[in-house]
Amino acid sequence: MGPIVASPTATKASWKGLQAMNRRRFLRTTLAAGGGLTLMGRAAARSYAANERVNVGLIGVSGRGTWFVDCMPGISNVVAMCDVNDYRAKKAYEAHPKARKFRDFRKMLDEMGDGLDAVTIAVPDNTHAVAAAAAMRAGKGVLCEKPLTHDVYEARRMRLIGHRTKVATQMGNQGTASGAFRRAVDLLWTGVLGEVREVYAWKDGGGAGERPIPIEQHNCPSTLDWDLWLGPARYRPYNSRWAEWHTWRDFATGNLGNWASHTLNVVFKGLRLDELWKDGAGVHTFNLEAKVTGTHEATFPRGEMIKYEFPARGDMPPVTVNWYNGGAQAMGWREPLEEKLGRKLDWGDAGEKRWDDHAGVLLVGSKSMMHSNGHNTVMTLLPQKQFEGFQDPPATLPRSRGHEREWLDAVKGGPAAMSNFEYSGPLAEFLLLGNVATLVEGPIEFDAARCGITNNDKANALLRREYREGWKL
Repeated sequence: MGPIVASPTATKASWKGLQAMNRRRFLRTTLAAGGGLTLMGRAAARSYAANERVNVGLIGVSGRGTWFVDCMPGISNVVAMCDVNDYRAKKAYEAHPKARKFRDFRKMLDEMGDGLDAVTIAVPDNTHAVAAAAAMRAGKGVLCEKPLTHDVYEARRMRLIGHRTKVATQMGNQGTASGAFRRAVDLLWTGVLGEVREVYAWKDGGGAGERPIPIEQHNCPSTLDWDLWLGPARYRPYNSRWAEWHTWRDFATGNLGNWASHTLNVVFKGLRLDELWKDGAGVHTFNLEAKVTGTHEATFPRGEMIKYEFPARGDMPPVTVNWYNGGAQAMGWREPLEEKLGRKLDWGDAGEKRWDDHAGVLLVGSKSMMHSNGHNTVMTLLPQKQFEGFQDPPATLPRSRGHEREWLDAVKGGPAAMSNFEYSGPLAEFLLLGNVATLVEGPIEFDAARCGITNNDKANALLRREYREGWKL
């Protein structure tokens, strides 16, 4: 059996002029066709005619926000745009002159009122939760880019607020909609791999390691609202190095948030790790421990190896999930991983990275293995010779019309999107706990029912941060 690859057919009308397989275009060509989900949907805030489009506001239209600038106009009415940096937003603003423009998402929600049905959020990680919470409380559907939040506490709050407000929610880990992801989950649930007790996920990049803290005050560009850019993070004078926000823990979540939200998604869903967060689960606790190189409390480790130990879930056995990020040679994880995979990993150069190698995951079962690329859009059963002529069991998960369309259908009162906050909230907690583990010595035990670390007070305090005055969930 060859790789399980997602079909691009569902997005033909939405994505035009696709040619080079760069990161954004790769994802756009791997959204899958199929029917809607069977989950119960939310009640729509208003009624919609059969072909009526949802009125959407885009919070963040530069950087990652350009994804929504490109895709949402083809499938919704983009009626408002919001960005704290007029210079970076200029191209989007010029392309959509009829959309109202804002700097502050709170003002946008207030002034647009009933003229706005839903929002997308694609801003630095530290502002995800406050923007999403404000939108949900205003009765707007929310599609928030991954990672869902900046810290574990915020992820729990997003799940609770989403549940209470009953609006349509979704996290932007687009591989969830791919046919390959859903087929892989089907196969894991039917036991094709046997008992899965080992998982290895990796990203070759690593964090910035030790960096000097920016202390010099620079002149802030007139096109940037620095106070709004900081969001709930503690105030500090403008310095252009802070704008390299993926470097700093105050604003970002490292590759656990940025990449593992994609890569470990199939593990969280396919191995039913989310069961530990559900009411009625017999056991809610699991352990994790980190080994790091080049770490600093203000930045992310140059290399990290994090081991999660999960108990049995129903008929699934205990499983160890290993996350490797950077430091492949220095920490010694690359060669053992290649040995398990049965081939060399080719990082490639900066412009020619192989998508199945620089990030990925390997699930090791008692009968066989499954390999996925970093976005969970290409899956391969291993050893491939064992699966020649293999016939897939009947599908159990319905297929998606595409990640953004799935959410818009939910906004209109249809079935809930698969990566809604009830699911992606626990996924975010699982991943962001790894960042906590990199700041403390020894193993930590997390109780998913209580949302607390039971054996380390310092680690437990790191589950949430203090918001500066004027910001709240």
